[in-house]
Amino acid sequence: MNEAATPNDACAGMVLLARNPTDSVTEGFLPAAARLGLAVTLLTDQPDAHHAAYGRYARERRGGGPSAGALPGRLEIVPCDVQDFRAVIARTAAQARRIGAPAAVFTNSDHLQVQAALAADYFALPGKDWRAALRTKNKAELRRGLAAAGLDTVRSAELAPGDAPAGHGVPYPCVLKPREGVASEDVFLVADETELAARCGEIRARRPGAALVLEEYLDGPLHTLETLGDGHVLHPLASFRTDISPPPHFIEERLTLLPEPAGPCTGQVLEQLRALGVGFGACHTEYVDQGGRARIIEVNYRAIGDRCDLALAEALDLPLFELILRTHLGEPLPDALAVRHGTRVRMEYVCADRDGTLKAAPEAHVQEADGVRLDYRPLRETGERHPLYRTNRDFLGVLRATGRDEGRIDAAVQEFLAAHCWEIVP
Repeated sequence: MNEAATPNDACAGMVLLARNPTDSVTEGFLPAAARLGLAVTLLTDQPDAHHAAYGRYARERRGGGPSAGALPGRLEIVPCDVQDFRAVIARTAAQARRIGAPAAVFTNSDHLQVQAALAADYFALPGKDWRAALRTKNKAELRRGLAAAGLDTVRSAELAPGDAPAGHGVPYPCVLKPREGVASEDVFLVADETELAARCGEIRARRPGAALVLEEYLDGPLHTLETLGDGHVLHPLASFRTDISPPPHFIEERLTLLPEPAGPCTGQVLEQLRALGVGFGACHTEYVDQGGRARIIEVNYRAIGDRCDLALAEALDLPLFELILRTHLGEPLPDALAVRHGTRVRMEYVCADRDGTLKAAPEAHVQEADGVRLDYRPLRETGERHPLYRTNRDFLGVLRATGRDEGRIDAAVQEFLAAHCWEIVP
């Protein structure tokens, strides 16, 4: 992390890197930036999508929609090849000459953590260590880093483009995934060499030139650990229990907020994160609990997504998005965070089970009864046609259920799902 003075009155501007629009940015980080009085320059390779998303969000707010907060008074969307750190630095320098130097460079994108870290370092701003950002994004480097630290060794093999998938030494069944993949896209549990060769062929057809990783299958209950750090103190904020689809795919079907992070595993995950160099800003880590031993699946050096971050901020009664941005502005976190425990949350994802056009689906809906608040948000519009991805891009909608009693929450979710229909036609 770069050491920089807290920017006080220089806090007028922030550069935010993004690819596609996300709820985390639209309803979380941009309203937080507005509350902090920050003007935002958003660099993106998809400017039209962002203009459309923020226009829609503003219209919905005027119509009594989302209550996350207003967008920044000055929000400038600037086209940029954000996957190239050189283009990011050039655009940021040009903006600095025009409107003044930024106080922070930030991204919540899996794809852009290294670029943001390098740009922050170039302009001597607080940020993540680019090596840690690369080490967590690159799943082969992640395994090598944990093994070198003596904390966990997972049998794995890296397959460069063109490498034959034989003779890897990883026992079956094993997990095949893109080395820099996200959101369980092209992740498969493979049973034998024949299936491995077939799956490698499928992935390489979709991702020419992509390196792959083959890993030992880590069985057991799947959990997350959500952390927030400033480079000195690292806070474990919360944990979710994750239910996934049956093999061979790994689609998240629901997440349930646990009363508090599990003791032994939390300490082990924190130790492994520190060994990887993780400790600045938000981090979302997925791990398997094998009888009290934490086995990391992957580390996503950003806030949890799919609306879980919005639910978490509400459940913990914590200005989560502001705190994350403040770390990137150079402000230290308190030694202790005032976190509210006891609120239960269940995130239920309605998934497409076939390709086709979404003909019918419920609209956005909020209701409260019997101590449970239900908030349903559609994630795909009716009339849209999509293939079946076998990832979270199959999500048709997300239902957030919040309350104090898990039994009532479960009953309310089941009642909602039974009362509504999602129809997909060929």
